[in-house]
Amino acid sequence: MDIIVTFRHIQPNDALRSYAEEKASRIGKYVNNVREIHVILTLEKRSYVAEVIVHVNRAKITAKEATEDNMYASIDLVMDKIERQIKKYKDKMTDHKEHSRKALHNVFAVTETGNKSERTVVRTETVSIATMTVDNALRHLGEQEEDFFVFKNQDTDQVNVLYRRRDGGIGLIEPARS
Repeated sequence: MDIIVTFRHIQPNDALRSYAEEKASRIGKYVNNVREIHVILTLEKRSYVAEVIVHVNRAKITAKEATEDNMYASIDLVMDKIERQIKKYKDKMTDHKEHSRKALHNVFAVTETGNKSERTVVRTETVSIATMTVDNALRHLGEQEEDFFVFKNQDTDQVNVLYRRRDGGIGLIEPARS
């Protein structure tokens, strides 16, 4: 997790920088996929403005707060605001995962038996298929931790599957057109 502190129209101060970094490092206890936290400290006319941009997974969470007292108060207020947003984001992602676990997909697996050609169904689950574009399906796949996402393509009106490849890329399975 990278923490970047930027000063605008204010003299860089080591005490202020370390205070902002310490407050920003607390965000890591709420979510574990934080890539970068950017803290921008600005003096605008008579106001001290603190702005925080947090990059989590593929999401960007921002908050901005201004006070006339001092920069430390601004940092405290913006960190409280960003912590509330991070908690809300985490709850949303957790709820989304629970919902997707209830309605997944059919899973077939091979079990070892005496007869090598015999296959049995280990677990069956159902999925509700939503109609959406490939871009929206990509966004949904990015928000969840599943390896694939089943959807009905809005353009072709056929069921498609997006999946994560072992090399880190994304694959799309479309039925053959006859």
